[in-house]
Amino acid sequence: MASYKFPDAAKEVKIISDKVSPLINSLFAARGVNTPEEAEEFLAPNYETGLHDPMLLHDIEPAVERIKKAIESNERIAIFSDYDCDGIPGAVVLHDFFKALKYDNFQNYIPHRHYEGFGLSNEALDKLKADDVRLVITIDCGTSNVAEVAHGNEQGLDVIITDHHEPEETLPEAVAVVNPKLGDYPFSDLCGTAVAFKLAQAVLDNIEHSLAPGWEKWWLDMVGIATVADMVPLVGENRVLAYYGLQVLRKSRRPGLQQLLKKAKANQQFLTEDDIGFTIGPRINAASRMDTPEDAFLMLAETDVVKASERVDHLEKLNTDRKSQVALMTKDLHKRLKTLDEIPPVLVMGNPDWRPSLVGLAAGKLAEEHARPVFLWGTDGNGVYKGSCRSGGGMSVVKLMQAAPEVFLEAGGHHVAGGFSIKEEHIFTFGEKLVAAAKELGDDAVVKESLIIDAEISLSEVNQFLVNELDKIAPFGIGNPKPLFAFKNVTPSAVDLFGKTKEHSKLTFSTENGRLEMIAFFQTPEQFTKTPKADVPCTVIGHVEQSFFMGRQQLRVRIIDVI
Repeated sequence: MASYKFPDAAKEVKIISDKVSPLINSLFAARGVNTPEEAEEFLAPNYETGLHDPMLLHDIEPAVERIKKAIESNERIAIFSDYDCDGIPGAVVLHDFFKALKYDNFQNYIPHRHYEGFGLSNEALDKLKADDVRLVITIDCGTSNVAEVAHGNEQGLDVIITDHHEPEETLPEAVAVVNPKLGDYPFSDLCGTAVAFKLAQAVLDNIEHSLAPGWEKWWLDMVGIATVADMVPLVGENRVLAYYGLQVLRKSRRPGLQQLLKKAKANQQFLTEDDIGFTIGPRINAASRMDTPEDAFLMLAETDVVKASERVDHLEKLNTDRKSQVALMTKDLHKRLKTLDEIPPVLVMGNPDWRPSLVGLAAGKLAEEHARPVFLWGTDGNGVYKGSCRSGGGMSVVKLMQAAPEVFLEAGGHHVAGGFSIKEEHIFTFGEKLVAAAKELGDDAVVKESLIIDAEISLSEVNQFLVNELDKIAPFGIGNPKPLFAFKNVTPSAVDLFGKTKEHSKLTFSTENGRLEMIAFFQTPEQFTKTPKADVPCTVIGHVEQSFFMGRQQLRVRIIDVI
Protein backbone atom coordinates (compact mmCIF):
# COMPACT_ATOMS: atom_id res chain seq x y z
CA MET A 1 0.00 0.00 0.00
CA ALA A 2 1.41 3.38 -1.03
CA SER A 3 2.01 6.12 1.52
CA TYR A 4 1.71 9.81 0.72
CA LYS A 5 3.44 12.89 2.04
CA PHE A 6 1.16 15.92 1.90
CA PRO A 7 2.50 19.48 1.61
CA ASP A 8 2.58 21.79 4.61
CA ALA A 9 -0.37 24.07 4.02
CA ALA A 10 1.00 26.64 6.48
CA LYS A 11 4.31 27.01 4.70
CA GLU A 12 4.60 30.26 2.74
CA VAL A 13 5.41 29.88 -0.95
CA LYS A 14 8.70 31.47 -1.94
CA ILE A 15 8.29 33.40 -5.20
CA ILE A 16 11.37 32.69 -7.28
CA SER A 17 9.97 33.69 -10.67
CA ASP A 18 7.25 36.20 -11.47
CA LYS A 19 6.75 34.53 -14.87
CA VAL A 20 4.72 31.69 -13.39
CA SER A 21 1.97 31.27 -10.83
CA PRO A 22 2.52 30.74 -7.08
CA LEU A 23 1.64 27.07 -7.61
CA ILE A 24 4.51 26.59 -10.07
CA ASN A 25 6.83 28.51 -7.76
CA SER A 26 5.92 26.02 -5.03
CA LEU A 27 7.12 23.20 -7.31
CA PHE A 28 10.55 24.72 -7.94
CA ALA A 29 12.28 23.74 -4.70
CA ALA A 30 11.59 20.03 -5.17
CA ARG A 31 13.20 20.32 -8.62
CA GLY A 32 16.37 21.99 -7.41
CA VAL A 33 15.38 25.44 -8.67
CA ASN A 34 16.20 27.96 -5.97
CA THR A 35 17.23 31.24 -7.66
CA PRO A 36 15.73 33.52 -10.33
CA GLU A 37 18.63 32.58 -12.64
CA GLU A 38 17.95 28.87 -12.21
CA ALA A 39 14.25 29.47 -12.78
CA GLU A 40 14.97 31.34 -16.02
CA GLU A 41 17.16 28.48 -17.26
CA PHE A 42 14.55 25.90 -16.23
CA LEU A 43 11.63 27.72 -17.85
CA ALA A 44 13.48 28.52 -21.08
CA PRO A 45 16.16 25.89 -21.87
CA ASN A 46 18.74 27.38 -24.21
CA TYR A 47 20.08 25.15 -26.97
CA GLU A 48 23.14 27.30 -27.57
CA THR A 49 24.23 27.73 -23.96
CA GLY A 50 22.61 24.71 -22.29
CA LEU A 51 24.62 22.04 -24.11
CA HIS A 52 28.25 21.25 -23.36
CA ASP A 53 30.99 21.19 -25.98
CA PRO A 54 31.14 17.63 -27.39
CA MET A 55 34.93 17.91 -27.52
CA LEU A 56 34.89 17.63 -23.72
CA LEU A 57 33.80 13.99 -23.94
CA HIS A 58 36.31 11.29 -23.06
CA ASP A 59 38.27 10.04 -26.11
CA ILE A 60 36.28 12.25 -28.50
CA GLU A 61 39.36 13.49 -30.38
CA PRO A 62 40.67 10.04 -31.45
CA ALA A 63 37.08 9.08 -32.34
CA VAL A 64 36.68 12.11 -34.61
CA GLU A 65 40.09 11.57 -36.23
CA ARG A 66 39.36 7.90 -36.94
CA ILE A 67 36.00 8.70 -38.54
CA LYS A 68 37.62 11.45 -40.64
CA LYS A 69 40.25 8.95 -41.81
CA ALA A 70 37.57 6.37 -42.66
CA ILE A 71 35.62 8.90 -44.72
CA GLU A 72 38.74 10.15 -46.53
CA SER A 73 39.84 6.57 -47.31
CA ASN A 74 36.31 5.36 -48.17
CA GLU A 75 36.52 2.59 -45.58
CA ARG A 76 33.41 0.59 -44.83
CA ILE A 77 31.89 1.61 -41.49
CA ALA A 78 29.44 -0.41 -39.36
CA ILE A 79 27.06 1.31 -36.92
CA PHE A 80 26.48 -1.30 -34.20
CA SER A 81 23.62 -0.32 -31.90
CA ASP A 82 21.59 -1.83 -29.09
CA TYR A 83 18.12 -3.10 -29.99
CA ASP A 84 16.07 -0.96 -27.59
CA CYS A 85 14.49 2.50 -27.64
CA ASP A 86 17.86 4.11 -26.96
CA GLY A 87 20.08 2.18 -29.34
CA ILE A 88 17.71 2.25 -32.33
CA PRO A 89 17.14 6.04 -32.38
CA GLY A 90 20.92 6.44 -32.01
CA ALA A 91 21.40 4.16 -35.00
CA VAL A 92 19.09 6.45 -36.97
CA VAL A 93 21.09 9.51 -35.92
CA LEU A 94 24.39 8.14 -37.25
CA HIS A 95 22.65 6.72 -40.34
CA ASP A 96 21.23 10.16 -41.11
CA PHE A 97 24.59 11.75 -40.29
CA PHE A 98 26.47 9.72 -42.90
CA LYS A 99 23.65 10.12 -45.43
CA ALA A 100 23.74 13.89 -44.92
CA LEU A 101 27.48 13.82 -45.68
CA LYS A 102 26.66 11.76 -48.80
CA TYR A 103 28.84 8.96 -47.46
CA ASP A 104 27.24 5.64 -48.39
CA ASN A 105 29.95 3.11 -47.56
CA PHE A 106 28.41 2.12 -44.23
CA GLN A 107 25.90 -0.33 -42.81
CA ASN A 108 23.77 -0.62 -39.71
CA TYR A 109 23.95 -3.73 -37.54
CA ILE A 110 21.51 -4.37 -34.69
CA PRO A 111 21.92 -7.66 -32.77
CA HIS A 112 18.92 -9.93 -32.34
CA ARG A 113 17.64 -9.79 -28.77
CA HIS A 114 16.91 -13.53 -28.53
CA TYR A 115 19.81 -15.04 -30.46
CA GLU A 116 22.67 -12.58 -29.92
CA GLY A 117 21.82 -10.73 -26.73
CA PHE A 118 23.07 -7.35 -25.55
CA GLY A 119 26.30 -5.75 -26.73
CA LEU A 120 29.13 -6.74 -29.03
CA SER A 121 29.75 -10.41 -29.76
CA ASN A 122 32.57 -12.24 -31.52
CA GLU A 123 30.07 -13.69 -33.99
CA ALA A 124 28.75 -10.25 -34.93
CA LEU A 125 32.25 -8.88 -35.38
CA ASP A 126 33.15 -11.85 -37.58
CA LYS A 127 30.13 -11.10 -39.77
CA LEU A 128 31.16 -7.46 -40.08
CA LYS A 129 34.71 -8.49 -40.98
CA ALA A 130 33.26 -10.69 -43.72
CA ASP A 131 31.38 -7.63 -45.01
CA ASP A 132 34.74 -5.81 -45.44
CA VAL A 133 34.02 -3.48 -42.52
CA ARG A 134 37.10 -1.67 -41.20
CA LEU A 135 35.57 0.57 -38.53
CA VAL A 136 32.81 -0.31 -36.04
CA ILE A 137 31.01 2.44 -34.10
CA THR A 138 28.86 1.23 -31.22
CA ILE A 139 25.82 2.99 -29.81
CA ASP A 140 24.48 2.40 -26.30
CA CYS A 141 26.80 -0.56 -25.70
CA GLY A 142 30.42 -1.66 -25.68
CA THR A 143 31.90 -0.20 -22.50
CA SER A 144 32.04 -3.65 -20.85
CA ASN A 145 32.97 -5.63 -24.00
CA VAL A 146 36.69 -5.98 -23.26
CA ALA A 147 37.10 -9.47 -24.72
CA GLU A 148 34.96 -8.75 -27.77
CA VAL A 149 36.88 -5.60 -28.69
CA ALA A 150 40.12 -7.57 -28.32
CA HIS A 151 38.70 -10.13 -30.74
CA GLY A 152 37.79 -7.36 -33.15
CA ASN A 153 41.31 -5.99 -32.94
CA GLU A 154 42.67 -9.43 -33.83
CA GLN A 155 40.41 -9.42 -36.89
CA GLY A 156 41.75 -6.05 -38.01
CA LEU A 157 38.64 -4.14 -36.96
CA ASP A 158 38.92 -0.74 -35.32
CA VAL A 159 36.20 -0.05 -32.74
CA ILE A 160 34.85 3.28 -31.49
CA ILE A 161 32.58 2.86 -28.50
CA THR A 162 29.84 5.37 -27.75
CA ASP A 163 27.96 4.42 -24.64
CA HIS A 164 26.59 5.70 -21.34
CA HIS A 165 26.63 2.59 -19.16
CA GLU A 166 28.75 2.43 -16.03
CA PRO A 167 32.40 1.71 -16.90
CA GLU A 168 34.13 -1.18 -15.18
CA GLU A 169 37.68 -1.15 -13.86
CA THR A 170 39.13 -2.32 -17.18
CA LEU A 171 38.13 -0.56 -20.40
CA PRO A 172 38.21 -2.18 -23.84
CA GLU A 173 41.30 -1.44 -25.94
CA ALA A 174 39.24 0.43 -28.50
CA VAL A 175 40.25 3.38 -30.67
CA ALA A 176 38.05 5.44 -28.36
CA VAL A 177 35.60 4.91 -25.51
CA VAL A 178 33.28 7.90 -25.72
CA ASN A 179 31.27 7.81 -22.52
CA PRO A 180 30.13 10.77 -20.37
CA LYS A 181 30.77 8.71 -17.24
CA LEU A 182 34.49 8.75 -18.05
CA GLY A 183 36.86 11.71 -17.83
CA ASP A 184 35.78 15.22 -16.94
CA TYR A 185 32.62 15.70 -19.02
CA PRO A 186 30.36 18.11 -17.05
CA PHE A 187 27.20 16.00 -17.32
CA SER A 188 27.33 12.23 -16.84
CA ASP A 189 23.69 11.23 -17.39
CA LEU A 190 23.32 11.42 -21.17
CA CYS A 191 21.52 8.52 -22.87
CA GLY A 192 23.22 6.46 -25.58
CA THR A 193 21.59 8.30 -28.47
CA ALA A 194 22.66 11.65 -27.03
CA VAL A 195 26.29 10.45 -26.95
CA ALA A 196 26.02 9.39 -30.61
CA PHE A 197 24.51 12.80 -31.42
CA LYS A 198 27.43 14.48 -29.64
CA LEU A 199 29.86 12.44 -31.73
CA ALA A 200 28.08 13.55 -34.91
CA GLN A 201 28.29 17.18 -33.73
CA ALA A 202 32.00 16.81 -33.03
CA VAL A 203 32.71 15.35 -36.47
CA LEU A 204 30.68 18.08 -38.20
CA ASP A 205 32.69 20.70 -36.31
CA ASN A 206 35.96 19.19 -37.53
CA ILE A 207 35.41 18.36 -41.20
CA GLU A 208 34.47 20.29 -44.31
CA HIS A 209 30.88 19.77 -45.37
CA SER A 210 28.07 21.54 -47.18
CA LEU A 211 25.38 21.20 -44.51
CA ALA A 212 23.70 24.38 -43.35
CA PRO A 213 24.59 25.49 -39.82
CA GLY A 214 22.28 23.80 -37.32
CA TRP A 215 21.21 21.07 -39.75
CA GLU A 216 21.88 18.45 -37.06
CA LYS A 217 18.96 19.81 -35.04
CA TRP A 218 16.63 17.73 -37.24
CA TRP A 219 18.12 14.65 -35.55
CA LEU A 220 16.95 15.87 -32.15
CA ASP A 221 13.66 14.03 -32.67
CA MET A 222 15.58 10.78 -32.17
CA VAL A 223 17.52 12.22 -29.23
CA GLY A 224 14.26 13.33 -27.62
CA ILE A 225 12.66 9.90 -28.03
CA ALA A 226 15.67 8.14 -26.51
CA THR A 227 16.19 10.64 -23.67
CA VAL A 228 12.59 10.20 -22.52
CA ALA A 229 12.29 6.46 -23.24
CA ASP A 230 15.57 5.52 -21.54
CA MET A 231 14.41 7.31 -18.38
CA VAL A 232 17.58 9.27 -17.76
CA PRO A 233 17.17 12.26 -15.40
CA LEU A 234 15.52 15.16 -17.24
CA VAL A 235 17.77 17.76 -15.69
CA GLY A 236 20.72 19.76 -16.97
CA GLU A 237 21.72 18.86 -20.51
CA ASN A 238 19.03 16.18 -20.74
CA ARG A 239 16.31 18.76 -20.08
CA VAL A 240 17.61 20.80 -23.02
CA LEU A 241 17.74 17.74 -25.29
CA ALA A 242 14.28 16.52 -24.27
CA TYR A 243 12.78 20.01 -24.55
CA TYR A 244 14.09 20.64 -28.07
CA GLY A 245 13.69 16.99 -29.02
CA LEU A 246 9.95 17.27 -28.43
CA GLN A 247 9.83 20.49 -30.45
CA VAL A 248 11.48 18.75 -33.40
CA LEU A 249 9.26 15.67 -32.95
CA ARG A 250 6.19 17.86 -33.33
CA LYS A 251 7.57 19.03 -36.71
CA SER A 252 9.41 15.85 -37.74
CA ARG A 253 9.18 15.10 -41.46
CA ARG A 254 9.95 11.40 -41.04
CA PRO A 255 7.12 9.62 -42.89
CA GLY A 256 7.40 6.57 -40.63
CA LEU A 257 6.86 8.63 -37.49
CA GLN A 258 4.01 10.54 -39.10
CA GLN A 259 2.26 7.33 -40.16
CA LEU A 260 2.85 5.68 -36.78
CA LEU A 261 1.30 8.61 -34.93
CA LYS A 262 -1.59 8.74 -37.36
CA LYS A 263 -2.40 5.07 -36.80
CA ALA A 264 -2.12 5.52 -33.04
CA LYS A 265 -4.50 8.51 -33.28
CA ALA A 266 -1.90 10.76 -31.62
CA ASN A 267 -1.73 14.41 -32.64
CA GLN A 268 1.86 15.14 -33.76
CA GLN A 269 1.43 18.86 -33.19
CA PHE A 270 0.78 18.35 -29.47
CA LEU A 271 3.12 15.44 -28.70
CA THR A 272 4.28 15.09 -25.10
CA GLU A 273 6.65 12.83 -23.23
CA ASP A 274 3.65 10.58 -22.51
CA ASP A 275 3.24 9.94 -26.24
CA ILE A 276 6.85 8.75 -26.35
CA GLY A 277 6.32 6.52 -23.33
CA PHE A 278 2.98 5.02 -24.34
CA THR A 279 2.88 5.23 -28.15
CA ILE A 280 6.28 5.55 -29.82
CA GLY A 281 8.47 3.64 -27.36
CA PRO A 282 6.38 0.46 -27.12
CA ARG A 283 6.21 0.15 -30.91
CA ILE A 284 9.97 0.57 -31.29
CA ASN A 285 10.57 -2.00 -28.56
CA ALA A 286 7.98 -4.37 -30.06
CA ALA A 287 10.33 -4.95 -33.00
CA SER A 288 13.05 -6.57 -30.89
CA ARG A 289 10.61 -8.23 -28.50
CA MET A 290 8.63 -9.94 -31.27
CA ASP A 291 10.78 -10.04 -34.41
CA THR A 292 13.89 -8.24 -35.67
CA PRO A 293 14.92 -4.80 -34.35
CA GLU A 294 15.72 -3.64 -37.90
CA ASP A 295 11.95 -3.31 -38.39
CA ALA A 296 11.87 -0.30 -36.05
CA PHE A 297 15.10 1.16 -37.37
CA LEU A 298 13.92 1.01 -40.98
CA MET A 299 10.56 2.54 -40.05
CA LEU A 300 12.34 5.56 -38.54
CA ALA A 301 15.05 5.91 -41.19
CA GLU A 302 12.87 5.35 -44.27
CA THR A 303 12.26 8.43 -46.44
CA ASP A 304 9.79 6.85 -48.89
CA VAL A 305 6.20 7.35 -47.72
CA VAL A 306 4.85 4.07 -49.14
CA LYS A 307 7.69 1.96 -47.73
CA ALA A 308 7.49 3.77 -44.38
CA SER A 309 3.76 3.06 -44.21
CA GLU A 310 4.41 -0.63 -44.82
CA ARG A 311 6.96 -0.62 -42.01
CA VAL A 312 4.44 1.01 -39.68
CA ASP A 313 1.79 -1.58 -40.57
CA HIS A 314 4.26 -4.33 -39.69
CA LEU A 315 5.16 -2.69 -36.37
CA GLU A 316 1.47 -2.25 -35.54
CA LYS A 317 0.95 -5.96 -36.12
CA LEU A 318 3.95 -6.80 -33.94
CA ASN A 319 2.67 -4.51 -31.19
CA THR A 320 -0.77 -6.12 -31.37
CA ASP A 321 0.83 -9.59 -31.25
CA ARG A 322 2.87 -8.47 -28.25
CA LYS A 323 -0.27 -7.40 -26.41
CA SER A 324 -1.99 -10.69 -27.29
CA GLN A 325 0.92 -12.79 -26.06
CA VAL A 326 1.16 -10.85 -22.82
CA ALA A 327 -2.62 -11.23 -22.36
CA LEU A 328 -2.39 -15.00 -22.92
CA MET A 329 0.55 -15.21 -20.53
CA THR A 330 -1.38 -13.24 -17.90
CA LYS A 331 -4.45 -15.46 -18.40
CA ASP A 332 -2.31 -18.57 -17.89
CA LEU A 333 -0.79 -17.05 -14.75
CA HIS A 334 -4.24 -16.28 -13.32
CA LYS A 335 -5.29 -19.89 -13.93
CA ARG A 336 -2.23 -21.16 -12.10
CA LEU A 337 -2.83 -18.82 -9.18
CA LYS A 338 -6.33 -20.22 -8.72
CA THR A 339 -4.83 -23.66 -8.08
CA LEU A 340 -2.75 -22.39 -5.17
CA ASP A 341 -4.06 -22.78 -1.63
CA GLU A 342 -2.13 -19.70 -0.62
CA ILE A 343 -0.28 -17.06 -2.63
CA PRO A 344 3.35 -16.91 -1.43
CA PRO A 345 5.02 -13.62 -0.47
CA VAL A 346 7.10 -13.82 -3.67
CA LEU A 347 5.45 -15.13 -6.85
CA VAL A 348 7.81 -17.10 -9.09
CA MET A 349 6.51 -18.73 -12.27
CA GLY A 350 7.72 -19.49 -15.76
CA ASN A 351 7.37 -21.42 -18.97
CA PRO A 352 10.14 -22.50 -21.39
CA ASP A 353 7.90 -21.33 -24.25
CA TRP A 354 7.63 -17.76 -22.99
CA ARG A 355 9.76 -15.00 -24.49
CA PRO A 356 11.99 -13.40 -21.82
CA SER A 357 11.42 -10.08 -23.57
CA LEU A 358 7.71 -10.19 -22.68
CA VAL A 359 7.62 -11.57 -19.17
CA GLY A 360 8.41 -8.21 -17.57
CA LEU A 361 5.14 -6.79 -18.87
CA ALA A 362 3.14 -9.63 -17.32
CA ALA A 363 5.18 -9.47 -14.11
CA GLY A 364 4.31 -5.80 -13.71
CA LYS A 365 0.58 -6.53 -13.96
CA LEU A 366 0.75 -9.39 -11.45
CA ALA A 367 2.85 -7.36 -8.99
CA GLU A 368 0.26 -4.58 -9.05
CA GLU A 369 -2.65 -6.97 -8.63
CA HIS A 370 -1.17 -8.90 -5.69
CA ALA A 371 1.05 -6.22 -4.08
CA ARG A 372 4.10 -8.48 -3.90
CA PRO A 373 7.25 -9.17 -5.94
CA VAL A 374 6.78 -11.25 -9.08
CA PHE A 375 9.56 -13.15 -10.88
CA LEU A 376 8.68 -14.60 -14.30
CA TRP A 377 10.98 -16.51 -16.65
CA GLY A 378 11.17 -17.98 -20.14
CA THR A 379 13.95 -19.13 -22.44
CA ASP A 380 15.83 -17.18 -25.09
CA GLY A 381 16.88 -18.40 -28.52
CA ASN A 382 19.89 -20.17 -27.03
CA GLY A 383 17.94 -22.09 -24.41
CA VAL A 384 19.08 -19.88 -21.50
CA TYR A 385 16.57 -19.33 -18.70
CA LYS A 386 16.00 -15.59 -18.43
CA GLY A 387 13.41 -13.48 -16.74
CA SER A 388 12.20 -10.19 -15.33
CA CYS A 389 11.00 -9.21 -11.89
CA ARG A 390 8.79 -6.44 -10.62
CA SER A 391 8.25 -5.25 -7.09
CA GLY A 392 4.96 -4.95 -5.31
CA GLY A 393 4.12 -3.82 -1.80
CA GLY A 394 7.43 -1.98 -1.49
CA MET A 395 9.69 -5.05 -1.35
CA SER A 396 12.98 -4.63 -3.23
CA VAL A 397 13.62 -7.21 -5.95
CA VAL A 398 17.32 -6.34 -5.85
CA LYS A 399 17.56 -7.15 -2.13
CA LEU A 400 15.78 -10.45 -2.75
CA MET A 401 18.19 -11.43 -5.53
CA GLN A 402 21.19 -10.38 -3.46
CA ALA A 403 19.98 -12.69 -0.68
CA ALA A 404 20.11 -15.74 -2.99
CA PRO A 405 23.12 -15.15 -5.26
CA GLU A 406 23.90 -18.84 -5.73
CA VAL A 407 20.88 -19.43 -8.01
CA PHE A 408 21.58 -16.62 -10.50
CA LEU A 409 23.92 -16.49 -13.46
CA GLU A 410 23.19 -12.78 -13.76
CA ALA A 411 20.99 -10.46 -11.75
CA GLY A 412 20.56 -6.71 -11.71
CA GLY A 413 18.21 -3.76 -11.79
CA HIS A 414 16.77 -1.39 -9.22
CA HIS A 415 14.39 -1.83 -6.32
CA VAL A 416 11.18 -1.92 -8.35
CA ALA A 417 12.30 -3.79 -11.49
CA GLY A 418 15.11 -6.06 -12.58
CA GLY A 419 16.28 -8.83 -14.85
CA PHE A 420 17.99 -12.14 -14.25
CA SER A 421 19.18 -15.42 -15.73
CA ILE A 422 19.03 -18.66 -13.77
CA LYS A 423 21.32 -21.64 -13.46
CA GLU A 424 19.52 -24.62 -14.99
CA GLU A 425 19.70 -26.73 -11.83
CA HIS A 426 17.83 -24.04 -9.89
CA ILE A 427 15.08 -23.19 -12.39
CA PHE A 428 12.29 -25.06 -10.55
CA THR A 429 13.48 -24.37 -7.01
CA PHE A 430 14.75 -20.77 -6.96
CA GLY A 431 11.27 -19.59 -6.02
CA GLU A 432 11.62 -21.38 -2.68
CA LYS A 433 14.93 -19.57 -2.11
CA LEU A 434 13.34 -16.17 -2.80
CA VAL A 435 10.37 -16.88 -0.53
CA ALA A 436 12.77 -17.92 2.23
CA ALA A 437 14.84 -14.76 1.61
CA ALA A 438 11.72 -12.58 1.86
CA LYS A 439 10.73 -14.17 5.18
CA GLU A 440 14.25 -13.89 6.57
CA LEU A 441 14.75 -10.29 5.49
CA GLY A 442 11.32 -9.18 6.69
CA ASP A 443 11.09 -5.39 6.87
CA ASP A 444 14.72 -5.11 5.71
CA ALA A 445 13.54 -6.10 2.21
CA VAL A 446 11.07 -3.23 2.10
CA VAL A 447 12.11 0.08 0.60
CA LYS A 448 9.98 2.67 2.32
CA GLU A 449 9.27 5.54 -0.05
CA SER A 450 6.42 8.00 0.20
CA LEU A 451 4.90 9.63 -2.85
CA ILE A 452 5.23 13.37 -2.40
CA ILE A 453 2.09 15.31 -3.19
CA ASP A 454 3.03 18.68 -4.65
CA ALA A 455 -0.18 20.52 -3.83
CA GLU A 456 -3.78 20.18 -2.75
CA ILE A 457 -6.10 21.77 -5.29
CA SER A 458 -9.84 21.97 -5.93
CA LEU A 459 -11.73 20.47 -8.86
CA SER A 460 -12.42 23.97 -10.22
CA GLU A 461 -8.67 24.63 -10.49
CA VAL A 462 -8.38 22.00 -13.22
CA ASN A 463 -8.58 24.45 -16.11
CA GLN A 464 -6.66 25.64 -19.15
CA PHE A 465 -4.64 28.14 -17.12
CA LEU A 466 -3.27 25.33 -14.90
CA VAL A 467 -2.40 23.18 -17.92
CA ASN A 468 -0.62 26.11 -19.58
CA GLU A 469 1.37 26.72 -16.40
CA LEU A 470 2.34 23.05 -16.12
CA ASP A 471 3.50 23.08 -19.74
CA LYS A 472 6.10 25.68 -18.76
CA ILE A 473 7.96 23.15 -16.60
CA ALA A 474 7.53 20.14 -18.91
CA PRO A 475 8.80 17.72 -20.14
CA PHE A 476 8.44 15.52 -17.10
CA GLY A 477 10.37 12.46 -16.06
CA ILE A 478 13.00 11.34 -13.58
CA GLY A 479 14.49 14.41 -11.90
CA ASN A 480 11.48 16.47 -12.91
CA PRO A 481 8.45 14.38 -11.91
CA LYS A 482 5.01 15.20 -13.19
CA PRO A 483 3.31 17.27 -10.45
CA LEU A 484 1.12 15.16 -8.18
CA PHE A 485 -2.05 16.74 -6.86
CA ALA A 486 -4.49 15.78 -4.11
CA PHE A 487 -8.20 16.45 -4.47
CA LYS A 488 -9.51 16.16 -0.92
CA ASN A 489 -13.08 15.31 0.04
CA VAL A 490 -14.48 15.21 -3.50
CA THR A 491 -17.61 13.27 -4.45
CA PRO A 492 -17.87 11.48 -7.81
CA SER A 493 -21.27 11.50 -9.46
CA ALA A 494 -20.41 8.27 -11.27
CA VAL A 495 -17.81 5.50 -11.15
CA ASP A 496 -17.54 3.52 -14.37
CA LEU A 497 -15.38 1.01 -16.22
CA PHE A 498 -14.43 1.63 -19.86
CA GLY A 499 -12.47 0.04 -22.68
CA LYS A 500 -13.15 -3.10 -24.73
CA THR A 501 -12.45 -5.38 -21.80
CA LYS A 502 -13.64 -2.95 -19.12
CA GLU A 503 -10.24 -2.79 -17.40
CA HIS A 504 -9.97 1.01 -17.08
CA SER A 505 -11.64 3.22 -14.45
CA LYS A 506 -13.40 6.56 -14.85
CA LEU A 507 -14.68 8.84 -12.11
CA THR A 508 -16.96 11.70 -13.15
CA PHE A 509 -17.34 14.93 -11.20
CA SER A 510 -19.53 18.01 -11.57
CA THR A 511 -17.59 21.26 -11.15
CA GLU A 512 -18.28 24.95 -11.66
CA ASN A 513 -16.40 24.58 -14.96
CA GLY A 514 -18.59 21.70 -16.04
CA ARG A 515 -18.00 17.95 -16.17
CA LEU A 516 -14.55 16.66 -15.15
CA GLU A 517 -13.34 13.13 -15.79
CA MET A 518 -10.64 11.34 -13.80
CA ILE A 519 -9.33 8.15 -15.38
CA ALA A 520 -6.94 5.29 -14.63
CA PHE A 521 -5.75 2.83 -17.26
CA PHE A 522 -5.48 -0.87 -16.37
CA GLN A 523 -6.86 -0.31 -12.89
CA THR A 524 -10.34 -1.15 -11.71
CA PRO A 525 -11.92 0.70 -8.75
CA GLU A 526 -11.25 -2.09 -6.23
CA GLN A 527 -7.51 -1.92 -6.99
CA PHE A 528 -7.19 1.53 -5.43
CA THR A 529 -6.40 1.91 -1.72
CA LYS A 530 -10.04 2.84 -1.23
CA THR A 531 -12.74 1.70 -3.65
CA PRO A 532 -14.47 4.83 -4.99
CA LYS A 533 -18.25 4.86 -5.12
CA ALA A 534 -20.75 7.26 -6.62
CA ASP A 535 -21.98 9.93 -4.20
CA VAL A 536 -19.42 8.94 -1.54
CA PRO A 537 -16.67 11.48 -0.68
CA CYS A 538 -13.06 10.42 -1.18
CA THR A 539 -9.59 11.84 -1.79
CA VAL A 540 -8.12 11.38 -5.26
CA ILE A 541 -4.38 11.55 -5.97
CA GLY A 542 -3.47 12.26 -9.60
CA HIS A 543 -1.87 14.26 -12.39
CA VAL A 544 -3.60 16.99 -14.38
CA GLU A 545 -3.23 16.53 -18.14
CA GLN A 546 -4.61 17.57 -21.50
CA SER A 547 -5.46 14.83 -23.98
CA PHE A 548 -5.73 15.19 -27.76
CA PHE A 549 -6.60 11.54 -28.45
CA MET A 550 -8.55 11.06 -31.70
CA GLY A 551 -8.64 14.83 -32.18
CA ARG A 552 -10.66 15.41 -29.02
CA GLN A 553 -9.17 18.01 -26.69
CA GLN A 554 -9.94 17.18 -23.08
CA LEU A 555 -8.76 18.40 -19.69
CA ARG A 556 -8.72 15.51 -17.23
CA VAL A 557 -6.99 13.96 -14.23
CA ARG A 558 -4.94 10.76 -14.48
CA ILE A 559 -5.63 8.89 -11.24
CA ILE A 560 -2.72 7.48 -9.25
CA ASP A 561 -4.79 6.39 -6.26
CA VAL A 562 -8.00 6.92 -4.32
CA ILE A 563 -7.61 7.05 -0.54
